[in-house]
Amino acid sequence: MGPDKMADIYDRNKNAVFRMAFSYCKNKADAEDIMQDVFIKLFTGDAEFESEDKERSWLLKVTVNKCRDMFRSLRYRYSLTSIPLDEACLTYETPEESEVYHAVMSLPAKYRIVIHLYYYEDYTVKEISSITGTKESAVQTQLYRARKKLKDILGKELLT
Repeated sequence: MGPDKMADIYDRNKNAVFRMAFSYCKNKADAEDIMQDVFIKLFTGDAEFESEDKERSWLLKVTVNKCRDMFRSLRYRYSLTSIPLDEACLTYETPEESEVYHAVMSLPAKYRIVIHLYYYEDYTVKEISSITGTKESAVQTQLYRARKKLKDILGKELLT
């Protein structure tokens, strides 16, 4: 794979990979490390994809797996390196968008991931099931419970 193709793949997918990693670990530095690991794995491996969608799904699946690996590691278990969301340099178009994003980030990881993939990345339940390695019925249940929790946090007026 040439440098131009690598740059094109990176430019097309860097934001999605970073957002997924950040939504999982809630830490900018860890999200950047995971993003770097994911692209290194892609560029040093010999994976070929039928389409850009398959490539993006693979990248997000590897991102989720890298995040899980990080949470299992001893380094993570014994460190307190989380950066508060306010210090993560995020910008929002409206105050409601900020409120919704912070509410999503306050959810437990399993709900945060499915909400992120479904609403921010526009994946179907079947695709989310493939990316996360869970059953479709589990994804549907997690989406239902996540929406319910968001409704409790935000109130009904923002979710209509």
